[in-house]
Amino acid sequence: MPAIPAAGAIDIVDAAESAGDALDRVDAAQADAGVVDVAGAVRKMGDWVFMSDVCRHCTNAGCLDACPTGALIRTEYQTVVLQPDVCNGCGYCVPACPFGVVDRDHEDGRAGKCTLCYDRLEDGLEPACAKSCPTDSIQFGPHEELVELASRRVAELHKRGIEGAYLYGAGDEPGEQLAGGLGAFFLLTEPPELYGLPAHADSPVQENVVPATLAAVTAGLLAGAAAMVAFAAAARRTRRSPLRGTW
Repeated sequence: MPAIPAAGAIDIVDAAESAGDALDRVDAAQADAGVVDVAGAVRKMGDWVFMSDVCRHCTNAGCLDACPTGALIRTEYQTVVLQPDVCNGCGYCVPACPFGVVDRDHEDGRAGKCTLCYDRLEDGLEPACAKSCPTDSIQFGPHEELVELASRRVAELHKRGIEGAYLYGAGDEPGEQLAGGLGAFFLLTEPPELYGLPAHADSPVQENVVPATLAAVTAGLLAGAAAMVAFAAAARRTRRSPLRGTW
């Protein structure tokens, strides 16, 4: 952070000007070094940005992978739903969500999150957030159709001079998809961190599944080999001992 002069003989105006000069120096230094524009981010901290904080219903859902009770399930709509009556309040799902969506009830300790209005989907209705949004900023429908619609919107914004517009959670290459692909994506105009979103996200279980599987298989093979060696040694002792019979 820039060095702001300590309070003393200077008045508030002088302090503000000094802080501004310090931020400018930080800007120049960071531009030369090619690092993140911290000073610019500080200036924008008072700006308003809006985003729907719905569950992303990830393909590689960390919360679902971490749940030991089966309270979190994948529905026929490919959404991730938490069943409160099955949840035991362990809280494993909370840190497993890279988007900070899952939280625990302050009264009974059980977890809860957006279900994408599963009860409404069963009745053929769209989720309440999309239904009630007066500007259609929140839209619900087939994923491919929404990606196409949002991509056209991004192109329109680019033509209007908003070059920073992009889709977060859609249109990425297969190996670069957030959490294996999101069921809810967003059109943003600033870096994801400004919205409290991670630049990269995946389920810890999904990320470690291959090494973990290899480790488990290796451990199993070693254990099996050790058991076979022990059995063979015992058999040899049995054959050599005159006090033991054969069977």
